[in-house]
Amino acid sequence: MALWGGRFTQAADTRFKQFNDSLRFDYRLAEQDIVGSVAWSQALAKVGVLTGEEQQRLEQALNELKARVVADPEQILQSDAEDIHSWVEGELIAAVGDLGKKLHTGRSRNDQVATDLKLWCKAQVPLLLEKIDTLQKQLVSVAREQQGTVLPGYTHLQRAQPVTFSHWCLAYVEMLERDYSRLQDAAARMDTCPLGSGALAGTGFPVDRHELAKSLGFAGPTRNSLDSVSDRDHVLELINCAVNSMMHLSRFAEDLIFYNSGEAGFLELSDAVTSGSSLMPQKKNPDALELIRGKTGRVFGAYAGMMMTLKALPLAYNKDMQEDKEGLFDALDTWYDCLEMAEMVLHDLKVNEDKTREAAQGGYSNATEMADYLVSKGIPFREAHHIVGAIVVHAIGKKLPMEELPLEDFKQFSDVIAEDVYPRLTLESSLASRCALGGVAPEQVEVALTNAEQHLQARK
Repeated sequence: MALWGGRFTQAADTRFKQFNDSLRFDYRLAEQDIVGSVAWSQALAKVGVLTGEEQQRLEQALNELKARVVADPEQILQSDAEDIHSWVEGELIAAVGDLGKKLHTGRSRNDQVATDLKLWCKAQVPLLLEKIDTLQKQLVSVAREQQGTVLPGYTHLQRAQPVTFSHWCLAYVEMLERDYSRLQDAAARMDTCPLGSGALAGTGFPVDRHELAKSLGFAGPTRNSLDSVSDRDHVLELINCAVNSMMHLSRFAEDLIFYNSGEAGFLELSDAVTSGSSLMPQKKNPDALELIRGKTGRVFGAYAGMMMTLKALPLAYNKDMQEDKEGLFDALDTWYDCLEMAEMVLHDLKVNEDKTREAAQGGYSNATEMADYLVSKGIPFREAHHIVGAIVVHAIGKKLPMEELPLEDFKQFSDVIAEDVYPRLTLESSLASRCALGGVAPEQVEVALTNAEQHLQARK
């Protein structure tokens, strides 16, 4: 059933119909379309377009249709309806006859689809927030378990300074916290109801749009009908939230892929999230993590595609906007799945503490600590930096870690170096000295862990 046709004397070409129809993907908006239709029927009754009895019949039929949809959403795909709006209206007319034809009075598919999509978007937010929260809690749990595990920190993928595995986990907790807040911000901005905006100029009936918005769970109505039917900022913002978070998840995945490699050997992933090779029996591949990294590109692509679709559209509604759904649906589905998979990866993670400690001691990662030692002896930092660089070259030449150089070797570079240098070059000293807020000192990591645990607990 098409919702238009009186203007046309010929049927649409079947190829155009296939190209034009959106039911194959917008069927996911069925519940939202029915909920919006119930609210619209109530608004029409209040302005006298429908009698109370007519409205009750329509609402009952719509609720029965909703129950059918909830039980089997994919039944919709058996129809040749143009879109979800025409499917719902067709089913309604089949149930209540000509009364069903009254429901679309004063309403356009333009404000209808804008409302449906916003309702759908609003419904996704708590689901995604819950997934972010679950992943954060799992990271904090691992951080608590691995609080004493020393890990090499990297810059430029070169060993830089020692950190802890707990500190690494908490870095991603912070990233996810920003993802969480961005999603909350996006939800607040999308909390306005377009219904009652008509095709572009507003509805011709004096419906109370404030009451209508409240009945659908919105904070209030939109303020401009032209903007209301053509606004897809909420789509862009949600995909952008997914983009930022997927970028974080991809970095998380890349770190763990490297840590899991034979070259690093810092950890082993569970069998539940890895797979083998069809040829090489020894292989245990980090496929879950590689797929998170790979699927990030899909989400980035959805955002770029939506931006390109909207960038030159004139007001108000244009058919181009039909392209708002497939990318959105795929991006949010992918984000949700990757959040879930990232949380699964952290279960039964086996960390090789001996290997991480050995790596943290290598690469002259205590060089900064040595420079700070020289500063404590009164040498300006820039000069100390140069001296330590020369000491490192000397130690490399002797194939010794810096902490194993004899004192007389140190004295070649500075007379202020004494026996008290050796305690400063230990891993424990390197960690303990980073004692400012946010640092890797054990007491600061404990503070950060406790704060994270309390924050996540309070979020309930």
